[in-house]
Amino acid sequence: MSSASPWFEMPSPYDPDGGRVLMLEPPSACAEALRSQLLDETYPKPYVMDDGERRFLHFNGRLIQSAMRLAEPNDLDLRYTQKMMSFLLFRARPRRVLLIGLGGGSLVKFCHYRLPATHMTVLENNPDVIALREAFLVPPDGPNLKVLEADGAAYLEQTEKGIDVLLVDAFDSAGFAPGLANLEFFEQARAKLAGSGVLVVNLAGDSLSYAGLIGVVMRVFDDRVIVFPVREDDNYVLLAFKDPDFEPDWRRLHALAKELRSKYGLDFPSFLEKIERSAKLDLARREAGRGY
Repeated sequence: MSSASPWFEMPSPYDPDGGRVLMLEPPSACAEALRSQLLDETYPKPYVMDDGERRFLHFNGRLIQSAMRLAEPNDLDLRYTQKMMSFLLFRARPRRVLLIGLGGGSLVKFCHYRLPATHMTVLENNPDVIALREAFLVPPDGPNLKVLEADGAAYLEQTEKGIDVLLVDAFDSAGFAPGLANLEFFEQARAKLAGSGVLVVNLAGDSLSYAGLIGVVMRVFDDRVIVFPVREDDNYVLLAFKDPDFEPDWRRLHALAKELRSKYGLDFPSFLEKIERSAKLDLARREAGRGY
């Protein structure tokens, strides 16, 4: 363990080229015992893999929960996080954003630094994930940023209406957070969104595990739902729109996508092409049908 680090550090059991593991353990912890737990996937806490260029949040050795390039810690490394920012095509100047699922803080940092006028509240129910926020250089709380240890569904039930964008990127070691995968949660989401608010959900893992969830969201949002793929990460991103008169003006959106690319450095024109194609193919309904 490095005396300069607030975490227990040891060589990665997965990386023969000198990677490190950062763990929430005391200095007296037994490295060999921890190594065994990592390899047999019995280690019960989240941990960080550091290869010298990037840091990754893990709940187990198989799945990457978050990634950060050390040279550009406030950029979005994983493609699905970039595509979740496609909400800016529909709400270019959100005043209030609620994010469920801190992870490694990629979305938090991007929104905090690129949308300085936006107030962002982040909900994370795992205190160990919050304890690793400094490893991912998540900024401290301030007037426009609050990171709370809270259950997303319970918080949403009691919070005020008027959320412009609700981002849901909530997973445990088994998949999508089970406490959010139900009709009641999405009804609360719709109720608490502003009149033209947008719900954005990251869908990962086995598609059959979330197909039913897509159907629930379509029911709650009266089919105003677009699901589009993130081929690079084997994910899908779901967009749902509260406005009953929502109808995309694709020509205007393509012009806006170019402006957003210049402003934020993300490939919004490519994102929009996939969103438009998925909407016209009714991909949401097709994916939802796989759950039956």
